[in-house]
Amino acid sequence: MTFEIPFGPQHPALEEPINFMFEIEEERVVNVKPRLGYVHRGIEKIAENRNYQQLVYLSERICGICSFAHALCYSQVVEELLDLKIPERAKFIRTIVAEMERIQNHYLWLGLTAKEMGFETLFMYAWRDRETIIEMLDMISGKRVNYGMSTIGGVRRDIPEPMIKRMEESLNHLEARAEYYTKVCTKDPSILKRTVGIGILRPREARALCAVGPTARASGIPRDVRADEPYAAYGEIPFKVVTYRGCDVASRMYVRIDEIKESIKIIRYALKNMPEGPIRVKAPMRVPEGEAISRVEAPRGENLHFLKSNGTDKPERWKIRAPTLANLLSLCRMLMGVNLADIPVVIAGIDPCIACAERIALIDAKTKKLKVWEGKDLWRYANEWYRKRYGL
Repeated sequence: MTFEIPFGPQHPALEEPINFMFEIEEERVVNVKPRLGYVHRGIEKIAENRNYQQLVYLSERICGICSFAHALCYSQVVEELLDLKIPERAKFIRTIVAEMERIQNHYLWLGLTAKEMGFETLFMYAWRDRETIIEMLDMISGKRVNYGMSTIGGVRRDIPEPMIKRMEESLNHLEARAEYYTKVCTKDPSILKRTVGIGILRPREARALCAVGPTARASGIPRDVRADEPYAAYGEIPFKVVTYRGCDVASRMYVRIDEIKESIKIIRYALKNMPEGPIRVKAPMRVPEGEAISRVEAPRGENLHFLKSNGTDKPERWKIRAPTLANLLSLCRMLMGVNLADIPVVIAGIDPCIACAERIALIDAKTKKLKVWEGKDLWRYANEWYRKRYGL
């Protein structure tokens, strides 16, 4: 006998709203249906009324944790349409900030996943160490979130020599702590029991469902935009694409911890070999008519921005595909067969950002054409939907 259990949209496992309808048989998941749409913000529509420079700052608001990844991806796609060559020093600074953001994201993920397992001490340790990298980002950019570093044509702030010395000291501390977390997460019995063999995603399934980022690399697939299609200064910096073959939550944890160590090596190399010169070039306000795509390896996986310009100072179309949206199908496969108590840990395993994934397209059933709704239309639809579903 099976029965349905709703998980969300408001629940303690995630700070953002998403609904999963689980079909359960003897406390095991036999089917799952995700439902998005609770925090849709209409960013792509807003973009049609903003100029290209204003959209640099809007792109950072897509996600507070991957803000630089989105700003960099957007800046690159505009530079592609402008055929703009940015200075070499700017490429290295972009790489440094991108890897710093990856470190803070992975420490945040480690703490939240530990919290879902009930390991409060590890949660507090990880977030304490995350402060080290956030302080570095604050030192460089003046901000702890939404750093405002990337701009069309380069970066907005330089990294002078005094900052480099302070950064090297912090990197030594973070590297030592990453070694400690490796020891804890590979030997602690409570962590192993909650992660090893849980949330299985086989390599063939990961490929078929187009998994990205640490989710794919934990299934043995070396898929990484930094290596596959180098951008910024990644083509000049040696690094290893971290993969594991466990295909479970434990492997996703090990991938992220090892990526922290690899990011530290990348930052050190970039700081040591960063060329002298300007940090940005001037970009025109109007962008020639055309279409372009930019890809960036965000902490959660491949980030893709499509931009269509029409020769004015505002884009005709801006399409964003965040990594969480790409990993939702894989997540549904991971949840199949897991115990009811393991659901929060498996969901946390992909490091979901629900607001990043929210998309909506409205099509008139009669004319088959796209429609545009205002806020009052969406509000009316939501109320009618709930009345019908719950008989209110």
